[in-house]
Amino acid sequence: MDLGLRGRRAIVTGGTRGIGRAIASLLAAEGCDVAICARNHASIDDAVAALAQHGVKAMGDAVDVADLAAQRRWIDAAAGGLGGLDVFVANVSALAQGMDEESWRRGFEIDVMGTVFGIEAALPHLEKSDAGSIVVVGSTALAEVYAPRRSYASIKAALVPYVKGLARNLAPQNIRANMVSPGNVFFAGGVWDIVRQQNPEGFAGMLARNPTGRMGTPEEVANAVVFLASPRASFITGTNLIVDGALTQRVQF
Repeated sequence: MDLGLRGRRAIVTGGTRGIGRAIASLLAAEGCDVAICARNHASIDDAVAALAQHGVKAMGDAVDVADLAAQRRWIDAAAGGLGGLDVFVANVSALAQGMDEESWRRGFEIDVMGTVFGIEAALPHLEKSDAGSIVVVGSTALAEVYAPRRSYASIKAALVPYVKGLARNLAPQNIRANMVSPGNVFFAGGVWDIVRQQNPEGFAGMLARNPTGRMGTPEEVANAVVFLASPRASFITGTNLIVDGALTQRVQF
């Protein structure tokens, strides 16, 4: 299926590893020019080189999205370098799990403020597109409590009404806004790989909770994100798509 992304321009925050890298790679494979950011400059160079192999324009820079001014400057520069902007994917997360003040603060600064003001910086560029699209990467943690108290779940949940509000307010400008919330996703060096090594029993217990008997892959999440970002999903906006292999038990109406 042609997703209609060839020649489109996309920005992906946190695009050098895991889900973000898979999203950027699939966008590039669909013919989309892509700009990515991350905090580690060395990882950016490697990712950009890989993206460019798809024959598209690829750009990247080291940016901490918690530095809102720096993120705003980068988004403006990236949109300028790409020649415009059609897709903005907010993927960065602090993955803060603790209940201490620092975990709450870091989660809020990166997951909420970084996402909200990254989108706000992208909007003037998206408004010039004939098919603007925003996708925020969330988590099933926002939908179901299945672990000890964690700041992460509440922080992610705060983004749901924000994305729905964007969808309602931006629809007249032909800009869509959606969220994709993955369940447990495994990749080398990722959170669940670390759990597997440091807490094998905990890892096995979480694995057993999923009826599929496995965790997801970054590519499976990217498939959902890129579809929602594409013109093929032109009448889908304001949704939170759960990608979890039936891990969560809630009923979604």
